[in-house]
Amino acid sequence: MRFFTLLSSPVWLFWLAASHAAEWHNYGGDGGQQYSPLTQINQQNIGKLAPAWTYRSGDLNQGFSNKGHSFQANPIFWNNTLYISTSANQVIALDAATGQQQWHFDAGLDRHIDYSESASRGVSIWHGESDACPDRIFLGTLDGFVHALDARTGEPCADFGASTGMAGRIDMAADAAKTHGHSDLNGYYGITSPPVISGDHVIVGSAIGDNREVASPRGIVRSLDARSGDTNWIWDPIPRAAEDPMRADWGGDSATVTGSANVWAPMSVDHRRNLVFLSTSSPSPDFYGGQRPGDNRYANSLVALDIHSGRVVWHQQLIHHDVWDYDIPSQPSLTVVQRQGRAIPAVVVVTKTGMLYAFNRDTGEPLFDILEQPVPQSDVPGEQLSPTQPFSSVSALVDHQPLTEDDAFGIAWFDTRSCRRILREFRSEGIFTPPSLQGTILSPSYAGGANWGGVAIDPERQIAITNVNQIPALVKLIARDDLAGMRASGALDGWDLARQTGTPYYMARRIFLSPLGLPCTRPPWGKLVAVDLNTGNILWDIPLGTIGDLAPALVPDFNWGVPNLGGAMVTGSGLLVIGAAVEHTLRIFDTITGAELWTHPLPVPAIATPMSYEVNGIQYIAVAVGGHSALDTAQGDYLMTFRLAP
Repeated sequence: MRFFTLLSSPVWLFWLAASHAAEWHNYGGDGGQQYSPLTQINQQNIGKLAPAWTYRSGDLNQGFSNKGHSFQANPIFWNNTLYISTSANQVIALDAATGQQQWHFDAGLDRHIDYSESASRGVSIWHGESDACPDRIFLGTLDGFVHALDARTGEPCADFGASTGMAGRIDMAADAAKTHGHSDLNGYYGITSPPVISGDHVIVGSAIGDNREVASPRGIVRSLDARSGDTNWIWDPIPRAAEDPMRADWGGDSATVTGSANVWAPMSVDHRRNLVFLSTSSPSPDFYGGQRPGDNRYANSLVALDIHSGRVVWHQQLIHHDVWDYDIPSQPSLTVVQRQGRAIPAVVVVTKTGMLYAFNRDTGEPLFDILEQPVPQSDVPGEQLSPTQPFSSVSALVDHQPLTEDDAFGIAWFDTRSCRRILREFRSEGIFTPPSLQGTILSPSYAGGANWGGVAIDPERQIAITNVNQIPALVKLIARDDLAGMRASGALDGWDLARQTGTPYYMARRIFLSPLGLPCTRPPWGKLVAVDLNTGNILWDIPLGTIGDLAPALVPDFNWGVPNLGGAMVTGSGLLVIGAAVEHTLRIFDTITGAELWTHPLPVPAIATPMSYEVNGIQYIAVAVGGHSALDTAQGDYLMTFRLAP
């Protein structure tokens, strides 16, 4: 097997990491690879894979006035226990062999405020020397707190936050609001992905509601002391300090005024190198950048920070001056890539643009060339885009070509006609076509390409696999004086509208769907794509999911590939496990060929990333099955596990 042939290289270091990965102590497994080395479940016996136990949390969003529902948690495993979090920020500890609840904690979210997010992607665990709570579960919440809980009992750790008078938790919103004077960030500022842990550092990002204003809250990343909750350091992805060399990429005083560029995706830690890797998002607002001229670095970047100081060690910007909502949405995945007889410590990330990038962890040097290519320019007064964007030389995971009238798709003549009219009238010049006053077809859309499900990496076979969307969106900028008339005429019916305060324009957007609710362009609308990490070539590319749970009842259940969020897991036995698609099915594929090996019906879609663990010599696969209200799916509260039938 290719990975283990170079015995003279430091492969043994990876073997140690892989052994640890069987524990699944953090989101995405060891290094965020979404890889389990377990092999008990394999292609020879997969026909015996069956449900083991199912747990229902009871969290179905009841009592909330204005919050979506999802169940996105990637469970972590320690001491024969699974730990999960729910959409309402409840934490539950379960016996990993039986599913019996051991303890339950409720963060007590206010049910009467408007939340911009519904996600809680999981929790983190810390082990250290402490008189109380030597093993701690950390939870970030939708109202901007970090809670520390005793991993064995679920009780709050009283020493955490004691200096602020909030025993057991820290209010993270206060520092985020300081620059722009926001007084009430409830629902506007929260934490959706789990902190990462390194030594006594608990490193936390944030989620910030998009497109409300230029001067949105600060998208700061913080390191907290795991015992006290005191702040070790703060890093702002917008360079506020005059001496920061990246401030030159922000025109005028925009680096002082602009907000966001926050890290909402999960982060990854390289303990040996004392580095934390993070993916930054768009500066505010997402779709118009006239108030923030320049490339806007460190936004839309992969960034490596020193764990002890928060200092930038290296960064790579993957989108210049973002006006497409092309956040870097995925967890950086730490792996080892074999190249010309060398084992290279690498970090891999996939993007909403449908590109895969890989870098040397030590230096930030690209392992695959990055080419600056010319892109379409804006005709919106006040906007000035970068003339080029960075394209990975790895084969594109989605189509980047312009959409034309010939690409219109529908299952009835009026469907096709409606789609064709928009393709004729809206601006469509392929990837990076900018928002416009006439209307723009955004392809890939602001949902991707790839999204927070990230990339699953088989380090032995040197294969990276990700699920992608291939559904365009429609975006319009609207002059403020024109808004009332457009609303009155019905021209904005069915569109999401954002105010973008501080700019001359409102923004309207929607996914490009036909009157019957199906995408307006040809399938596949969702895919699984496998990349050879040695060459950067596509190994296979297949539709993900059928339309049986998406289309009107009279439409046949075609295997067209469907919208998806969440991610995949790969195992040491060469299996890829994934739900993610908006269908009620869990699927397993052959990692090398993409052949489908196994399916199982689910009560609702599994909009999450599976994981695997072992108890008493038995391998289990676990996945959160909860649907997603933003995708208009059925909703649930199931944690489902599978094992080989005795």
